[in-house]
Amino acid sequence: MVATTEAPAAVVQFSLELNEEQLQLQQWVHEFAEKVIRPAAHEWDEREETPWPILQEAAKVGIYGMQFMGHISSDPTGLMLPIAIEELFWGDAGIGMALQGSGLAVAAIAGNGTPQQIGEWAPQCYGTADDIKLGAFCVSEPDAGSDVAAMKTRAVYDAAKDEWTLNGQKTWISNGGIANVHVVVAVVDPTLGTRGQASFVVGPNTPGLRQGVKFKKMGIRASHTAEVYLDDVKVPGKNLLGGKEKLDAKLARARDGQKSGEQAALGTFESTRPAVGAMALGTARAAYEWSLDYAKERQQFGRPIIQNQAISFMLANMKMEIDAARLLVWRAAWMAKTRKKFLNAEGSMSKLKASEVCVWATERAIQIAGGVGYVRDAPLERFHRDSKIYTIFEGTSEIQQLVIARAISGMHLA
Repeated sequence: MVATTEAPAAVVQFSLELNEEQLQLQQWVHEFAEKVIRPAAHEWDEREETPWPILQEAAKVGIYGMQFMGHISSDPTGLMLPIAIEELFWGDAGIGMALQGSGLAVAAIAGNGTPQQIGEWAPQCYGTADDIKLGAFCVSEPDAGSDVAAMKTRAVYDAAKDEWTLNGQKTWISNGGIANVHVVVAVVDPTLGTRGQASFVVGPNTPGLRQGVKFKKMGIRASHTAEVYLDDVKVPGKNLLGGKEKLDAKLARARDGQKSGEQAALGTFESTRPAVGAMALGTARAAYEWSLDYAKERQQFGRPIIQNQAISFMLANMKMEIDAARLLVWRAAWMAKTRKKFLNAEGSMSKLKASEVCVWATERAIQIAGGVGYVRDAPLERFHRDSKIYTIFEGTSEIQQLVIARAISGMHLA
């Protein structure tokens, strides 16, 4: 016999197990959601108002603020952000959105601004525990929702004063009109479509910016959503995110037919889509867990209804789909953090899957609970009302499908 020696086993580096820091974060945020958010969810949904006391409590314990966002965004795996968001939205989507609404403005500042602009404006989107502030990202318009190229809000530059003048109307804006900092996407060269747009920071108490109609919504009702009007709003040159030199270079490339970087609005949305997927996961999981507990306790025909195959299979499918959606969200968050290119629109995939699963799962949770799920004494009808927004904001499901189709085909499909 010929003696053989086996090669040493390869070191396994791949793991889906969360590390200690991630687990501690998950537990911490979950406890806040369970003890502070959930007990207040019904009240603030009924009131349809920004839950300032909850924001203040979150700021006091360190869950609302620039330091918290910086911490969960610094995780080299990219997973802390979706983990924290999922737990907050497990507590309640409306209050979760009130807590996370400022994050979109911060993402726009961080994604487009200079280090100096980030340092100046991002903290002002949160304020302090004693003086809570909000941020708002203003992009959608009455005639420019999914069609960002149809945007009409204009920004005109006065070189003599180094000042921009903004005019236009924004709609469906989270924290619109009540925010301390509004990040406004506007057209600077209408001949270039989306490549002729730029982002501007409108600071607190700037004359000419005012709130329009505050919308009464089907879901996420604890989150303030309103129109924003800009009437001759004067913005100093230093408030152009990225600076004038960078903008001029981008516009020059666009006029020459060269490729330029991501558009101001679309770039922000692409980076935040896994976060929206995490929001949907939180709501879907809340509905699944509630209906699972109910199915174990509810007796019909002398046994718990979960012993009926129709119910148990429904719950099994809910669990499977939620877990599958989470894997897509975590993959996209990891890719974004490690700067892997979304060659197949993986960010859009995560948002599309999680949002559609959320609507589907909350509907099935109501079906399992029957009449109990349909009345407002139980949270399932609120979960279902909240779920629908995920398939609409930050790019509808149809837009996500279009983005994915363009990515996999390499063609500009319409």
